[in-house]
Amino acid sequence: MAKDLYDWDPEDEAQWNSTGKKIANRNLWISIPALLCGFAVWLFWGIITVQMINLGYPFEQSQLFTLAAIAGLTGATLRIPSTFFIRLAGGRNTIFLTTALLIIPAMGTGLLLQNPDTPLWQFQLMALLSGIGGGNFSASMSNISFFFPKKVQGYSLGMNAGLGNFGVTTMQVVIPLVMTVGIFGGTSMTLKATSGTLIGKIPAGTETYLQNAGFIWAAVLVPIVIAVWLGMNNIKAAHVSPNVKGPLPAFAKIIGMLLIGLITSTFGLWLMLPTDVGGSGWNVSKWLVLPIVVVLTVYALRMLPGAIGQSLKHQYQIFKNKHTWAMTIIYTMTFGSFIGYAVAFGLAIKVIFGFQHIEVDGVMTHDTLNPDGPSALMFAWTGPFIGALIRPIGGIISDKIGGARVTQIISVIMVIAALGVAYFMKQAYMSPTPQDYFVPFLILFLILFAATGIGNGSTFKTIAVVFDKEQAGPVLGWTAAIAAYGAYIIPKVFGEQIKATTPEYALYGFAAFYVLCIIINWWFYLRKDAYVKNP
Repeated sequence: MAKDLYDWDPEDEAQWNSTGKKIANRNLWISIPALLCGFAVWLFWGIITVQMINLGYPFEQSQLFTLAAIAGLTGATLRIPSTFFIRLAGGRNTIFLTTALLIIPAMGTGLLLQNPDTPLWQFQLMALLSGIGGGNFSASMSNISFFFPKKVQGYSLGMNAGLGNFGVTTMQVVIPLVMTVGIFGGTSMTLKATSGTLIGKIPAGTETYLQNAGFIWAAVLVPIVIAVWLGMNNIKAAHVSPNVKGPLPAFAKIIGMLLIGLITSTFGLWLMLPTDVGGSGWNVSKWLVLPIVVVLTVYALRMLPGAIGQSLKHQYQIFKNKHTWAMTIIYTMTFGSFIGYAVAFGLAIKVIFGFQHIEVDGVMTHDTLNPDGPSALMFAWTGPFIGALIRPIGGIISDKIGGARVTQIISVIMVIAALGVAYFMKQAYMSPTPQDYFVPFLILFLILFAATGIGNGSTFKTIAVVFDKEQAGPVLGWTAAIAAYGAYIIPKVFGEQIKATTPEYALYGFAAFYVLCIIINWWFYLRKDAYVKNP
């Protein structure tokens, strides 16, 4: 098992060149597959729900939308406590436990999917627990930030986040493929509608094993968890985790803080959701509920007794720094867009291009299957793939020319691409042959994904330069927590606007937000008297 590090300073050139670089890279390359599985388990509902529709599970589309929404909101909320795990519990302890916990929703989902008559609330419980995978990002990024010197923070954080985000693409490619073979046994189910994989369409009547969508990740997680425990390090230097005593007390802290996030998430979901999916029926606006959930989570964590509360009080100093709030908004533009679009992309293709939009007696209808429509599962992986693949490149470029400059360029591209997607989405949703507009829609959406990926890398560089080494880790975790609400907001907004027959309005709103981010980035980091010039 790798030893705890008591004297760790990556800015010390001698230490870095002798032993530091090797240790840092080992932790990075174990961290990446662990984070990849976190993303896969967190977001696999986007693929599972599409296939549940194709298999005829007895749920309304609106009910299935709640599964991705539950996972999205919970994953974002759990990033708030995860932001502070490294200082409280140590890197190896944190990554080991939070990765091992993913086995529960992976196995549970596989077991539940074997029975189409499983009650909705049981799927919702698994969606809630799969949010742990979303929370892992903040802990992972905070941990890796302590291992590398500032001169390569863009590269190291970009690699961890970018390749970790490949969990979205990997999941979208692997799940449709493993569902075609009974590798874990169990009873197969018959497709009632055409499905698809990376290599082509699968016709209705084909036998499929949807339960493999959960089981495959449980199988992959076991060796990764072992590698984390044996190969990663706790950094017990004064600026990282000086008060970590042992694994069991560390695990207790992590589980207690995760429970707080799960409770506040459940409360927020209860306020928003209708009664037919277990909510209060009050339909409280998401724009009101999300701040309530964030404030409740932050306050509840702060009220924890003893050393935990004292450590959090110290780490909460980041909230007094104006750059924390500026970077939270900017990072929400990049990562929030990436993760939200990754969740919504496949379902948007299915709903907009998978049906013919026909006027009947003066009323537009959207429920006639389109035999010439593209398969959502054939294309859903492409956007997240590009966004994740290009993220390290954004970090590397930013290491050379500055993070804020790169962010500004991609922000303009995001505005243009979003407006273009909105235009073709509107044309498709009013056409009996929506497939005529699919190619330009797809190209512009892929450009949008690429821009979010480059922007992710550039914001990592900015944070690493603007904040000192003690605050950079918590700030990375906090900004990632707030940005991750995109995984809830974007699918929810898409769903609402599709129901209102105006899906293009969602993109108009996102484009307006990107314009706001352009102004903030210029004011803080690019104007003549900027607070920090092009960090």
